[in-house]
Amino acid sequence: MSLFFAIGSPEMEISPAEAKANLFEALKKLGERKRVLAVPPDFTRFHSKAGEFTEYAWQFYGDALTDVLPALGTHKAMSDHEIATMFGATPRDLFRVHDWRNDVVTLGEVPSEFMLEVSEGKLDYTWPAQVNKLIRDGGHDLILSIGQVVPHEVVGMANGNKNIFVGTGGSVGIHRSHFLGAVYGMERMMGRAETPVRRVLNYASEHFAKQLPIVYVQTVVAKNAKGELVLRGMFVGDDAECFERAAELSLECNFLMLDREIHKAVVFLDPHEFKSTWLGNKSVYRTRMALADGAELIVLAPGVHEFGEDKAIDVLIRKYGYCGTPATLEYVKSDPQLAANLSAAAHLIHGSSEGRFTIRYCPGGLTREEVESVHFEYGDLAETTAKYDPAILKDGWNTVGDEEIFFISNPGLGLWAYRGRFGD
Repeated sequence: MSLFFAIGSPEMEISPAEAKANLFEALKKLGERKRVLAVPPDFTRFHSKAGEFTEYAWQFYGDALTDVLPALGTHKAMSDHEIATMFGATPRDLFRVHDWRNDVVTLGEVPSEFMLEVSEGKLDYTWPAQVNKLIRDGGHDLILSIGQVVPHEVVGMANGNKNIFVGTGGSVGIHRSHFLGAVYGMERMMGRAETPVRRVLNYASEHFAKQLPIVYVQTVVAKNAKGELVLRGMFVGDDAECFERAAELSLECNFLMLDREIHKAVVFLDPHEFKSTWLGNKSVYRTRMALADGAELIVLAPGVHEFGEDKAIDVLIRKYGYCGTPATLEYVKSDPQLAANLSAAAHLIHGSSEGRFTIRYCPGGLTREEVESVHFEYGDLAETTAKYDPAILKDGWNTVGDEEIFFISNPGLGLWAYRGRFGD
């Protein structure tokens, strides 16, 4: 178990040339490999720099890189345009599509006793450690799991073994892990590397996945003083230290702790990245600990035209809406379909303000009736964008007319919390 490369600081800016050289240095330490699988994130994590790192891996291994399996989780398969945009010259014929409902195998099951312990007595089901069959049966002598470590609503800090067990996981594993995080309370987890969901994933790694030749390539990305997205750190290793070092740096780079609460926040969702509330609700997840009681969250969402990317989940979101924890838990008890799609139930909890603040969605492809039917307030996109122009606003505090707002240009890049609320 080794850390093959580690570098990073909150002030560091690693150039593409340096990143490539650093990765090559780490990969040389692994020795010759004949059949390599890369597991990067999909286009919803375009800003992770994982696309560039996957291309570097292809440049290093050449024909020995036989497969690229984007860790889709529940997301839609990437289009040819998205693959070309994110992965550059990496050959298109290397890419495989993960089918989270059908294309998986189970490595083992985390026992119900362990789940009961980590959930503080709330859940007693087992958890299957499911992965895409290519992970187990592909005959690879190296699996490069590539991705960004950043605060996350389901697991606390994204990436590490989540990229394998959720990104290439199966329906039961994804549903049950998401529900565990929601029931435990995402505000107790976001920005923390050690959480109940992470403990479950670590149990699976230790008990069921040691035979897999997984090496993690972890990035930490943040904006510099000029507003440019830069690589602050990179960590390559085959053990927990790789993730933990990246998580420590991410908290310094991606977690903004505020000394006062936000009463009005405006969040912009890039239309190329955010096309559903399933993804766009990062605007809710990542800001909720910074928002005051009675605050208003305005979401400028020009590309949002659906609720769930998965059709079955979209139906459930439309049926129940973002109705809060107590109501969702009751619906899970009474509706077998929702109980069979626990990640949808978790999402309904995550996307609710629990009645504490207003969420006003301004979508480009949903009607007022659709937005209001899921318990959000509706805002006209053109009118609201004219008032709060994302091309003019800067990240952080702004004054618009006679009101003060807090602007976030991409909620996927960080976590925001009011110091007095964090840790409640």
